[in-house]
Amino acid sequence: MKNVLMCWLTILLVTMNINTGFAATFPEIPNMGEQEHTDEKVVVIVTASGEVEEAVAAVSTAFPNSKIRKTFKRTLNGFSIELLESEVDMLQSFNEIERVDKVVEYKANLDGSVPFIGGNEMRGMLDPSGERLSGKGIKVAVIDTGIDYNHPDLKANYKGGYDVVDYDRDPMETIASQGPPTLHGTHVAGIIGANGQLKGVAPEVDLYAYRALGPGGQGTTEQVIEAIEKAIDDEVDVLNLSLGNTVNGPDWPTSIALDKAVEEGIVAVTSNGNSGPNMWTVGSPGTSTKAISVGASAPPLKTPYVTIAGLEKEVTLYPIGGTLPWTLKRDFEIVEAGYGLEDEWEDVEAENKIVLIKRGMIPFAEKAKAAQKAGAKAVLIYNNLPGAFVGAVEQGIKLPVVSISKEDGDWILEQLENEKDKQYARTIYRNEEDFIAPFSSRGPVTQTWEVKPDLVAPGVSIDSTVPKGYLGLNGTSMSAPHVAGAAALIKQAHPDWTPVQIKAAMMNTAKQLVKADGEPYYPYEQGAGRLQVDKAVQAKTLAYPGALTFGKYTKDDPREKRMVTFTIENHDDKTRTYHVKPPFQAPDGLQWEVPFSTTLKPGDKTEVDVKLDLFPAVLAEGIHHGEIVIGGGEDPIIVPYVFFIEEPNYPRAMAFNFGHGDHPGEYRYELYLPGGAEEMGIALYDPDTFQFIRFLDTKKDVGRGMVGEEWKELDLPDGVYKALVYARKDGKEDTIESTIVIGAQVLEDK
Repeated sequence: MKNVLMCWLTILLVTMNINTGFAATFPEIPNMGEQEHTDEKVVVIVTASGEVEEAVAAVSTAFPNSKIRKTFKRTLNGFSIELLESEVDMLQSFNEIERVDKVVEYKANLDGSVPFIGGNEMRGMLDPSGERLSGKGIKVAVIDTGIDYNHPDLKANYKGGYDVVDYDRDPMETIASQGPPTLHGTHVAGIIGANGQLKGVAPEVDLYAYRALGPGGQGTTEQVIEAIEKAIDDEVDVLNLSLGNTVNGPDWPTSIALDKAVEEGIVAVTSNGNSGPNMWTVGSPGTSTKAISVGASAPPLKTPYVTIAGLEKEVTLYPIGGTLPWTLKRDFEIVEAGYGLEDEWEDVEAENKIVLIKRGMIPFAEKAKAAQKAGAKAVLIYNNLPGAFVGAVEQGIKLPVVSISKEDGDWILEQLENEKDKQYARTIYRNEEDFIAPFSSRGPVTQTWEVKPDLVAPGVSIDSTVPKGYLGLNGTSMSAPHVAGAAALIKQAHPDWTPVQIKAAMMNTAKQLVKADGEPYYPYEQGAGRLQVDKAVQAKTLAYPGALTFGKYTKDDPREKRMVTFTIENHDDKTRTYHVKPPFQAPDGLQWEVPFSTTLKPGDKTEVDVKLDLFPAVLAEGIHHGEIVIGGGEDPIIVPYVFFIEEPNYPRAMAFNFGHGDHPGEYRYELYLPGGAEEMGIALYDPDTFQFIRFLDTKKDVGRGMVGEEWKELDLPDGVYKALVYARKDGKEDTIESTIVIGAQVLEDK
């Protein structure tokens, strides 16, 4: 089992359970000693400290039985190598090696959203050569599951690509005869450049497909990086990477690869993740500094909510892709059917009723099909972990199926159990738009403390192309291609603009979104705001970076003045005088220093220093944020900023995965520690009684990054266990609850 990453599609969502029900106290930890490495072969990504050729030569000499698989010079300054697990530690000790990362696996909504972001306004605009803005002549790479290039809405724009899974030039989506079929890349490509029944953001772009994710939407770090290199070699202008993981690490190999792509002159766009709504949930490569990371907002929607007749509480519904929309107009009785397993339907009378089903054990499609067979009117699937989730089915279900949070599911279940009378669900509809989707991952980024996402774009109920048809899906996977298409339009309008300028144009002109109470969303929720592509194309002033971080302070730090520098460019046809305006009311212990004014002639640019004079001892611990406003252009530019007092409250542990090894009886786990840990471990409990059983692993003084172990056998009876994963650092402890299976595997939701 490898650490699993995924397309930020609705089909898969890893929801971490941080600081939940379990008490964070443990029996005394035994001295377990060092774990032995196996002699199994593994593939790792190696970053060289100097010349790649020198590192390859040194490693090849030291490990004659190893195999250099691929070298990366444009994206990573490194290579991938297959060698014995027992040799990895030695590999890390070489002077020629900067770092070693394990290869991990990656897994893999238009008519309303394109006009909403200003797409329709673009149709009448012209580029410098007199062509209308449609993306014509701009090469956009879709690094994903492939593309159904025979789709009538995509066929004309498809220009080629490569399949790094099968090593050929046929990047077609996986079909059923090859394994679990995929549709993700085709959906993403349609948002960018559909030109038929549906019109994408840039309907005349040249689409290039790089199939890095194979059957079931799975691929590896190695394949993703290779796909990025292929796109660079093909000299694309924009690339879209709607995939990621739950690792909030700025130096993950795919994040670095996207930074390198930007340095090559390519606009790199990636999704921010679907693990919201908590802070610190952004996943790599959404942590890339130079790429554009995109969160999910809502286009104009008629949003359904469900309530129990006679009660005030309203339950938010999240559509399951591939099922019918929720359009119920009258009250229907609710019944409960457990996990929706075959034997659980025997005592359920579901005819013309809404069925409540718990997530887990079997795929969403099987739950929905069983409910449909039982005559259900609709299905509510509630999460088996805290929080909400988004999902999809690929087979197509002719029944309204939605997801709800664990908390809302438990509340409905409580009403069913406590009341003797039947309970009826009533649907309430509201017209809504421009809210941040609860599933959209939030920042900031650990270690660099950068604001992410950079901006948001529609990612809720987005209709687009799929093999042999159309489908509505949710996810930041759908948000990113809106931005990639917008980047193509801006590139066409301004051929000489760099990726930095194109990113700035979108961030500087984004619409700041506000919550229901009228308060703005935080910078780490929306970045600079929601994409407005028409305004970005017409931007006359650019300021970058579009968001600032002043880093981290401790209470013991003396008064300190830190400076950040950003660039202002005047692209207008007249001289403009700009004023940099920090927050008008600064709290005690904080003072700003900015230039009084900056005058720029047409075509000129300048660097502006912003100094923050700060006395940490008098400021509250935690995150501080605000806005710097640049006035003097046609419209003010809002630049969000953040800084921290003391070590931030990010999760000390994330991305825990446990599963079977490559051979019967073998098991392995991986865990990411974003800041390292003074102590970490995995405690096993009985899932029914919560009685402590034993520690699966413990470690002390662990550095930042991915940790894990492998066992050829475990001295545990077959069965289901509750695992409590914990990590402690700087007086803070976080836990992740997980269910692990020893012996027979349990089928997870797909």
